[in-house]
Amino acid sequence: MKIIVCIKQVPDTKGGVKFNPDGTLDRAGMLAIMNPDDKAGLEAALRLKDEYGAEVTVLTMGLPKAADALREALAMGADKAILVTDRVLGGADTWATSTTIAGAIRNLEYDLIITGRQAIDGDTAQVGPQIAEHLGIPVISYAQDIKIEGDKVVVQRQYDDRYHVLEAQMPCLITALSELNEPRYMTPGGIFDACKAEIITWGRKDLVDVDDSNLGLAGSPTKIAKASDKVRKGAGEKVVPESPEDAVSYIVGKLDEKHII
Repeated sequence: MKIIVCIKQVPDTKGGVKFNPDGTLDRAGMLAIMNPDDKAGLEAALRLKDEYGAEVTVLTMGLPKAADALREALAMGADKAILVTDRVLGGADTWATSTTIAGAIRNLEYDLIITGRQAIDGDTAQVGPQIAEHLGIPVISYAQDIKIEGDKVVVQRQYDDRYHVLEAQMPCLITALSELNEPRYMTPGGIFDACKAEIITWGRKDLVDVDDSNLGLAGSPTKIAKASDKVRKGAGEKVVPESPEDAVSYIVGKLDEKHII
């Protein structure tokens, strides 16, 4: 069985967020980590590898420094790593990103594609299903459990306070929740091997059945009107009422003042 895991290197928001003048994230100027949902998807693939002897290929689109996330995946146990990077791909929204990734995947053989549910820098949950749509394969999202039965995959799909059990013929795509599992740590030997491993690097010329009009910032139908770091709130107004009645009167007065009631 051949599994492709799509991962993304995302900003570590604990270190602060920076923006370019055009409103896009300044990824080169921020600390970065592997997206949590993607890491859970990678762990799911590695467990299938442990059980069935699957071959796991990790793929990412991003700046050259995204190779760090690929090496982390290799150190965890992935077999191959592919970085899709090119200046013309910069500034892509979900449509342009999924178009690019699908174009790269068309070069590969696969039975199963696993992506994270969503990335913490965008929170759209769109790229995984869009990749499946581009490739014309089934998609099961919000996976909280994955099993293989013959040539089919059986998934528990999270839904409110319960779950659906869905079955799909492979090849198919699954989007994983961070709650799916507890990702393993890199091993010392894995880190050593990952440092020596070759990262396969592809650019625009390696994408299959992709039109230039659907790539990068120019090919992104979603435009950012304005972006900024979160605004810090002030301390607010502190009031110490003398009685519960005074407190109620004050609150009601404020609601009336702001035309809420």
